[in-house]
Amino acid sequence: MANTVVPLKHRVAAAAGTAPRESLKIVIVGHVDHGKSTLIGRLLYDTNSLPEEKIRAVEEVSRKRGKPVEWAFLLDAFQAERDQGITIDSSRIGFRTDRRDYVIIDAPGHKEFIANMVSGAASADAALLVIDAHEGVREQSRRHGYLLNMLGIQQVAVIVNKMDQEDFSLTRFKEVEREIADYLSSIGVTPTFIIPVSARGGQNIANRAGEMPWYTGVTVLSALDTFTPRPAAAQQDLRMPVQDVYKFDDRRIIVGRIETGTLHVGDKVLFSPSNKLQTVKSIEAWNEDAPLLNATAGQTVGFTLGEQIFVERGDIVSHPDAAPFETNVFKAHLFWLGRNPLEVGKIYTMKLATARREVIVERIEKLINTDTLEQNEGSSVERHGIAEVVVRTRRGMIALDEYRTVPSLGRFVLLDGFDVVGGGIVSMDGYPDQRSMVTVKSTNITPVDYAITREMREQQTGHKGGVLWLTGLSGAGKSTLAVGLEKELFRRGYHVYVLDGDNVRAGLNSNLGFSPEDRAENIRRVGEVAGLFAQAGIIVITAFISPYRTDRDRAREAAGEQFHEIYVASDLATCESRDIKGLYAKARRGEIPEFTGISAPYEAPIAPELLVDTQTQTVEECVASLADYVAQSFRLKN
Repeated sequence: MANTVVPLKHRVAAAAGTAPRESLKIVIVGHVDHGKSTLIGRLLYDTNSLPEEKIRAVEEVSRKRGKPVEWAFLLDAFQAERDQGITIDSSRIGFRTDRRDYVIIDAPGHKEFIANMVSGAASADAALLVIDAHEGVREQSRRHGYLLNMLGIQQVAVIVNKMDQEDFSLTRFKEVEREIADYLSSIGVTPTFIIPVSARGGQNIANRAGEMPWYTGVTVLSALDTFTPRPAAAQQDLRMPVQDVYKFDDRRIIVGRIETGTLHVGDKVLFSPSNKLQTVKSIEAWNEDAPLLNATAGQTVGFTLGEQIFVERGDIVSHPDAAPFETNVFKAHLFWLGRNPLEVGKIYTMKLATARREVIVERIEKLINTDTLEQNEGSSVERHGIAEVVVRTRRGMIALDEYRTVPSLGRFVLLDGFDVVGGGIVSMDGYPDQRSMVTVKSTNITPVDYAITREMREQQTGHKGGVLWLTGLSGAGKSTLAVGLEKELFRRGYHVYVLDGDNVRAGLNSNLGFSPEDRAENIRRVGEVAGLFAQAGIIVITAFISPYRTDRDRAREAAGEQFHEIYVASDLATCESRDIKGLYAKARRGEIPEFTGISAPYEAPIAPELLVDTQTQTVEECVASLADYVAQSFRLKN
């Protein structure tokens, strides 16, 4: 594809009176000294994006240093970079082709400045990964490739640079091409293009290289023109983090920057995580001659509501039919920057948009070695380490989005005191949106006072009512123990009943699937029903995986002091060996999505009332232990 570029001096005139042009952001990454800055300088030169005086300055600097024209000097914004020969900060440079405008983000390749690379790449639509043809794939090449995938950038072109130093060898190009393609494939990335170039000489940048007749693919500029930008921010769902609430006379003006979407006077808006709903009465802006009827992404505005409600900094404004996630736990891909290692269970401060919350990293699911792709277990993350972790807020819910859908509401930083120690992006894979769990829709409800008290029921049954909540992995033995315990307790004269997962799903919860949200609703309903059984003086035994700790906590709230959490413990290998239904095998083949222990999380109880180990004890021993616990815990006081 041919590219016609517009010289810098003609841009303003050409843009006057025309419709806005499409724009695309690309980030250029790669190992230090593999030629990123040289590539950018060459792109600017070949697209006539440089004034003549800048070109002459680069030529003069190169002459004084006894080098050929070094286009990397264009990107040396700091003297320290010239002295050390490395890029420290992310630079943003614009140029245009016939197709669109471009913003190139030059991200640093040196390990010490990896945080700048993540920051620069966070807003990119596509990426160029630069590989030195002589050195091949290096440590930072792999790390940057992994980070691009982590950030959700799937449009990636690999630029095999410095082909002139390999005599434009097809053999060497094929070796590097195979090496990088195999690596990217292993982390789930398929490069759109792999292009051999010499950035210094301009081969295959804007024009096809005569020195490489064996290459018949696209040039770098042609490749860029095939990439597609993300949807415009204004076309996405409304997200406005509340920055502050200003009080003027009798008005309260809610102020913030609209990150995505559009806000209109008269809109119904939802505030998360409080779940308060109100109508926009007016939109206020500074230095405007007339009242605004709407405001869109990128604008900082204030607005008033039809009725006053309590709103605070950190709340997220959205439309009610397209709200963010509401949760107290999520997964994160975390890059650790602290000089001290990350500690599981330590309290950190999380900043996400305008919200600040105390959080703990509850567990490290895996440490990622980006050089070897090894995944290891560990209880801490060292500086410059990458890990997949589970983060839990200490109190209350937080509103957020997944990074891949709304980047500005899906990335966060962690503070230890006043120091930034980590950065991460949000993934809700395997975790439910808890909004429906905490939203009360029923109105005009008046609880009935029962004529028969709990004490009266207990005197008739001869024991307390309550909930024995058996939780554990599929195959741990919950249903077997529940049925065995029910039989033994019935023999002893207890009023007892079993609520089993499969049985409940065949009736009460037959309309629920196995998505994280449906699983959470399944447990919510069972918890409420079990609580009613307990109030009726019956001992109800539940046998549910119930993988989320928050859901079990809600079931505890429903039953109150009558709730007893029983952890049926068995490791994953043992559970798989007992899998007569073949569910684990299907899950490992990808035939069952969101399967607990394989592709969905299981959060083991922290302090259960009782633990029974089905891995080391027989069924009879476990049932006896449970029956003894019931005898002690459900005995009536004299």
